[in-house]
Amino acid sequence: MSVAHGVKTLGVVGAGQMGLGIAYVAALKAQIPSVMLCDASAGQLSKGVAFFETLLKKDVAKGKVSQSDADAARARLVTVEKLEDFAGSKGIADMVIEAATENLAVKQKIFGTLASTLPLETILATNTSSISVSKIAASAVGAGVKPGSEEAWKSPARALGIHFFNPVPVMPLVELIPAIQTAPEVVDRSRAFAQACGKEVTTSKDVPGFVSNRLLMPFINEAVMALEKGIASRDDIDKTLRLGMNHPMGPLTLADFIGLDTCLSIMETLYRETADSKYRPAVLLGRMVDAGWFGKKSGKGFYDYPAK
Repeated sequence: MSVAHGVKTLGVVGAGQMGLGIAYVAALKAQIPSVMLCDASAGQLSKGVAFFETLLKKDVAKGKVSQSDADAARARLVTVEKLEDFAGSKGIADMVIEAATENLAVKQKIFGTLASTLPLETILATNTSSISVSKIAASAVGAGVKPGSEEAWKSPARALGIHFFNPVPVMPLVELIPAIQTAPEVVDRSRAFAQACGKEVTTSKDVPGFVSNRLLMPFINEAVMALEKGIASRDDIDKTLRLGMNHPMGPLTLADFIGLDTCLSIMETLYRETADSKYRPAVLLGRMVDAGWFGKKSGKGFYDYPAK
């Protein structure tokens, strides 16, 4: 039996690459009537809207989207200045997806504010790639709510992880991660929403790294260690995996595209939460992040990315 997602107004926290991509597929593919994009930085918000419009123009030019559909998608996107605006004059969000920086304290603060502002029917989702969803869900309790009260346990039940992959408009997968608190109907509605965005859906337990990064990040980390130990050159490591294993790109190139700071953060989470030495981050990875070499987004990582 199919379940309707029931999302007529979507809130997206964070106008960076991930948040903007989520807003894009929600407005264009799922045709959510109102997609509210929020960012703490007014400059980033303006930059995100401009990128949204650029993506539409490219898809129209490639014949993937008609001009009328592009215009309709742009009309669905609205911007808001603060989290409280998700329950303001522009409508009350039926779902909010947080795509802020990969930092637990930041996410907890966001979820606390959302829980204080929005009704219990609103789904609260995090796009985290490695942080405990159950820990984030535990912060989804409004200010002043009495511990042990009905609302204190009902509010975290509407929280879960909805892990989109970068770049969101291109990658066909969404990984759902229910927290131990998450209600089954929240998972069902979230799956229907992801499918409406044109995505295939998998489900993972709330364990460090979930399925995707529990497998991918140690693989990338091992490639960095191989380079660090001089087992092979950068180019030969990537070439071996591209041509020998038929991967679309080598692990060091992939790390640059993901962001070396993100890779390090995920490895640190895996290592800290499992205490398993196999997840120890490569020393070289840490040094490159120390140097500000984050990969494609900073212009330098394992490869150089000259500004256009």
